[in-house]
Amino acid sequence: MLDVAADPRVCLICGDRATGLHYGIISCEGCKGFFKRSICNKRVYRCSRDKNCEMSRKQRNRCQYCRLLKCLQMGMNRKAIREDGMPGGRNKSIGPVQITDEEIERIMSGQEFKEEASLPEHTWSNNGDSSDHSSPSNGASEGNQPSPASTLSSNRSVELNGGYTAALRDQYMNTPMNTPYQLLPHLFSYHAQSGLLPPQPRSLYPQSHPLVLQLVAAEDLAPLATPMLIEDGYKVTQVELFALLCRLADELLFRQISWIKKLPFFCELSIEDYTCLLSSTWQELILLSCLTIYSAQIFGDLADVTAKYTPSEGEMQGFSENGMEVMERLIYLFRKFHQLKVSNEEYACMKAINFLNQDIRGLTNVSQLEQLNKRYWYVCQDYTEYKYPHQPKRFPEIMMCLPEIRFMAGKLVNVPLEQLPLLFKAVLHSCKSSLISYRTGSSPCLTSTGTSPGN
Repeated sequence: MLDVAADPRVCLICGDRATGLHYGIISCEGCKGFFKRSICNKRVYRCSRDKNCEMSRKQRNRCQYCRLLKCLQMGMNRKAIREDGMPGGRNKSIGPVQITDEEIERIMSGQEFKEEASLPEHTWSNNGDSSDHSSPSNGASEGNQPSPASTLSSNRSVELNGGYTAALRDQYMNTPMNTPYQLLPHLFSYHAQSGLLPPQPRSLYPQSHPLVLQLVAAEDLAPLATPMLIEDGYKVTQVELFALLCRLADELLFRQISWIKKLPFFCELSIEDYTCLLSSTWQELILLSCLTIYSAQIFGDLADVTAKYTPSEGEMQGFSENGMEVMERLIYLFRKFHQLKVSNEEYACMKAINFLNQDIRGLTNVSQLEQLNKRYWYVCQDYTEYKYPHQPKRFPEIMMCLPEIRFMAGKLVNVPLEQLPLLFKAVLHSCKSSLISYRTGSSPCLTSTGTSPGN
């Protein structure tokens, strides 16, 4: 029996590998995100058994009621969840709490949520858990990573006549452009019933366009220079393919370093903070770029190279379970991005939002990072809702891709190096086959409610 209390690296809820102190207790990213979604979205669950279901990494998805119950019993502090719903705890010093059985029952039954309600209830999706779109897992609750839906609380959205009031527009338009950290309005409306309302004609807020253009200008949109052309009939070896992947990673990393120096807010943060941010997010930035602006080369030229590589029987048999999970989830991400067709402007905003992660340890100016993160979050929302008025769910779906990117980047690092050539061959072959199927109409396109590989 695993003694989770004795091992600080083990999640106190499910026994999975813990990633740190979340809401007062040692837990994994999955339970952290589940707890936040449950509290922010005021979830009321039901147990079909005796309210004593087993909690383990493999079993935790089966009963949301018992999972939330254990979170509360182990001391997860709902008051540590930030009221604005953004990433990061409200108070880093808040520790575990012990609450009475009566208080737990009030939370589990939803009674406490009803009493707290002072604003119209809002979630990103019209039904079900928002994580349906963010994770290729059991759509009910589990993505094993923080969900962007969990970073938005019900009190962020308020009912505004027509979506944007004249006062809000005036506030935005009167914001001076030369103030680097003047936040965009914190009340951008996102109607809970937006899927039922006809799109309302509106204009882009005056600051959004130049801010988006500045981010796009910082990007290197030129094709990758690493050669990826192989003569017909040539058989690529594992060593050669691995060397090519290393050269690609080097070029992509160099582009991320150059990108940082071109950011419109580059002079406003310390070199130490940039170093800390890049060292923690470079894998995520590279993966995001491969799924978007460089996808034609990655899923075209690189896929053609991997097709000329034939793995040995030993390589096939040695492919790990972790590698299989990474493969399935990467294919899911590819299909999701292919469905969304993320524009360069949206990509630039997503990248900045992901990079400006104030939850990373060792940062010296967390508050400034948080302001920047919020600023580009709202710029992206404003641009997306303006550019795609007939896709009211587009912005939340795009944001829901970011925690999956973060989770997958972390998983990729743990894949043994010798397994990477086979992993890329399998992923790129499947994705290229999907592209061919989409073009010929022989396979149904992925929808946002489609199934996806489990956790």
